[in-house]
Amino acid sequence: MYHDNKRVRINRFINVAQVRLIATDGTMIGVKPILEAQNMARSAGMDLVEIAPMANPPVCKIMDFSKYLYELDKQARENRKKQKAGVLKEIRFNPRIATHDLETKIKHIEEFLKEQNKVRVTVVFHGRENQHRNLGEEILMKVKNTLLPVGTVEGRTQMMGNRMSIMLTPIAPTAAKAPAAKAPSAPKPVNPAN
Repeated sequence: MYHDNKRVRINRFINVAQVRLIATDGTMIGVKPILEAQNMARSAGMDLVEIAPMANPPVCKIMDFSKYLYELDKQARENRKKQKAGVLKEIRFNPRIATHDLETKIKHIEEFLKEQNKVRVTVVFHGRENQHRNLGEEILMKVKNTLLPVGTVEGRTQMMGNRMSIMLTPIAPTAAKAPAAKAPSAPKPVNPAN
């Protein structure tokens, strides 16, 4: 029997003389001959599953194997969900970008950062645009300053060939909410009678 490229031996496929046996509730029963352990599992209506094959003697547990596989898959899905944060997105600009287009792309970057994705912001120069690298620096500074509440710059501006780029990393959700919680209170109304 295989699960996630690991061989899991159960019931009659466990071919050792003795096993260290664990009951369904997790209590240690002790070292038992394999036939006795298999009979105990069968009488309980469960499977005998080898959970530590490298131990001496191997450790086996009486359990419902299909439920065990379901729990392992569920745990793997949860781990994949938690790892999702960390996708790298890239947004490219032309140094001659119009103001409205720049603002639209900045909104996209902000959405990516709020989803906890890293974003590489790249300005690509073509032909004579290479003589005006200062335009690229201005665009990157505007992006950086606009997105300060949701992202921080990782490292410094990088220049590779005809591309100038910065890497933005999202601010942790708790850190982003903390400044908003300290909003100043509304000013008290002035009494016109005074």
